[in-house]
Amino acid sequence: MFKKLTTAFATLALAWSLQAGEPSSAADRFIIVQSTTSTQNSGLFDVLLPKFTEETGIEVRVIAVGTGQAIKNATNGDGDVLFVHAKPSEEKFVADGWGVKRFDVMYNDFVIVGPKADPAGIKGSSDADAALKKIAEAKAPFASRGDDSGTHKKELSLWKAAGVDVKAASGDWYRETGSGMGATLNAAAGMGAYALTDRATWISFKNKGDLAIVTEGDDQLFNQYGVILVNPEKHAAVKAEEGQLFIDWLIGPEGQKAIADYRIEGQQLFFPNAHKETN
Repeated sequence: MFKKLTTAFATLALAWSLQAGEPSSAADRFIIVQSTTSTQNSGLFDVLLPKFTEETGIEVRVIAVGTGQAIKNATNGDGDVLFVHAKPSEEKFVADGWGVKRFDVMYNDFVIVGPKADPAGIKGSSDADAALKKIAEAKAPFASRGDDSGTHKKELSLWKAAGVDVKAASGDWYRETGSGMGATLNAAAGMGAYALTDRATWISFKNKGDLAIVTEGDDQLFNQYGVILVNPEKHAAVKAEEGQLFIDWLIGPEGQKAIADYRIEGQQLFFPNAHKETN
């Protein structure tokens, strides 16, 4: 009888604890940000997020994937904020009603990297069209992310502008890794291939091997990042207040200064430019 009573009390205690939950803490307030591998792998979030949490008590949990996947996740309601770098896709996300408003946050640029032997002869070029045409003409290996990320979207637009049909070269000199930027750079280093990468990932990438920047400085290589609150009218679970606080902080003086101050070996990785709003 005593054993049965003890078991009953234990069951009631467990049920009460599950219902009541643990005492409230700062960690109970959190948002989910769907973002890109470049912001995560560059180390930027390791600097930004603790500052925001210290000021507001809101924890930020980042899901770092390719931009295309991040947008899909946000469309499905799997997040409160979208922070990516494919402006046409971001604007469509808002126009379709999945996001509330898009804000510019920061920018850097893309660069084309390749083996120091430079079989396509493009080292020192600032013309992305000409560089890509030479890579295609030489049938020099090119490692593409092939993952619908912001970098992949940019790369495909560059090939199109250069008049090169990479679909026809798929599996030949054009190799699609289907993976993130770091893994694609590793593949490029391993096969002596060219690749397109955002500069932040390149600066923070430790396994450069025989790779070096061969083309940079073209206006086409500009890389803008934007942030959007997922529309709570589409997904009731969106933490609109907390998500907007994060956006306001990110595009405000403190967030912009934290972005500007972030450096690796003296090199600035991102340049804040939240003065301009869109959508």
